[in-house]
Amino acid sequence: MVRVTENTLRIIGGQWSGRKLLFPKVDAIRPTPDRVRETLFNWLAPIIPGANCLDLFTGSGALGFEALSRGAASVTMCDSNPTIISTLKQHAVLLKTTGGVFLQTDALSFLKRNTQKFDVIFLDPPFASDLLKQCFEILSKSDYLNSGAMIYVETHSKEVLPPVPDNWSDHRSKKAGDVAYYLFIKA
Repeated sequence: MVRVTENTLRIIGGQWSGRKLLFPKVDAIRPTPDRVRETLFNWLAPIIPGANCLDLFTGSGALGFEALSRGAASVTMCDSNPTIISTLKQHAVLLKTTGGVFLQTDALSFLKRNTQKFDVIFLDPPFASDLLKQCFEILSKSDYLNSGAMIYVETHSKEVLPPVPDNWSDHRSKKAGDVAYYLFIKA
């Protein structure tokens, strides 16, 4: 049985700065901490305005709504939980944004059938899973990333990062508490 209670998320910057959104607390959801999001979006500041983004393991929607708040043209948010997708759609109505696309789907299934190209991809799968490795393998064989696209990866600080595709270069990385986060650029 899935435990569901309410949890709060605060948008850090952009047009909805300071706005708080409620999201269901589901055991698998682990929102990216505020200070990590702030650092990440400072790194992404030159590319986010007008960008087409993919938030593959959206969960709370923290990364996707932060990107929309800061001017992303679109964010495709994927999650397999119907309650999460329903909540994210409600947030989009509340925020009066049409830039979000909300898909109830398994992340790997989405990647295998996707035809859209992205400027930014957020990869924040459940910790201690092999999903990141599988995403890297699919993305390395696909044409989903525009040249110069940025790929954000979040893991537990004690996890070893799987080998990244050869055409991705390490741009920045940092640790904060139990979280290690990386930003790669597609050559």
